[in-house]
Amino acid sequence: MSGTGQPQQGGVDATGMRIVVVAGAWHQTLSDALVAGAERMLEQANADYRVVRVAGAFELPVVSKAALQQGADAVVALGVIIRGGTPHFEYISASATDGLTRVALDTGKPVGFGVLTVDDEQQGLDRSGLPGSREDKGFEAADAAVRAVIALRGLSA
Repeated sequence: MSGTGQPQQGGVDATGMRIVVVAGAWHQTLSDALVAGAERMLEQANADYRVVRVAGAFELPVVSKAALQQGADAVVALGVIIRGGTPHFEYISASATDGLTRVALDTGKPVGFGVLTVDDEQQGLDRSGLPGSREDKGFEAADAAVRAVIALRGLSA
C-alpha cells in the first residue's frame, strides 16, 4: 500500500486537457470503483474526459496508444489482475505494465497507471476507492496523469 510518503493529490487545474480513461472489464465491482475514482478526480480538476472500456488489462496498452495518437493529452489506464493458481498473473501483469510504459515513452505523453495487481479480492477492495477502502488508486492514477501533463507543459514553456 502507498501509505507513508504518498504525494499530495488533487487541487490541480486540468481545464482544456483531454484525458481518456481506458478501463478493463474484469472484476467489475473493483473496475467500476477505479473508474469512479478517476472520474471524481478529473471532474474536480475540470478536465475534458471520456471513458473507454476494454476486455482486460492485456488490451490496455494498444487502446491507450490509439487514444494518445488521436489527440488525448494523457491516458488513465485502469484494470484489476488478481493472482490465481497459474503463471497467467505474472504474464498479464508484466505485459500490461511493460506495454503501458512503452506507450508513454513512444508517444511522449503521460499514462496514469492504475492497474491493481493483487493477491486476492480483499487487496483489491482495499485499493479500489470503495467505501471503507484505504486507498483510491483510480483517483491517484488520474491525478498522476494530470500532474504529468502539467509538468511536460512546464518544460516547453
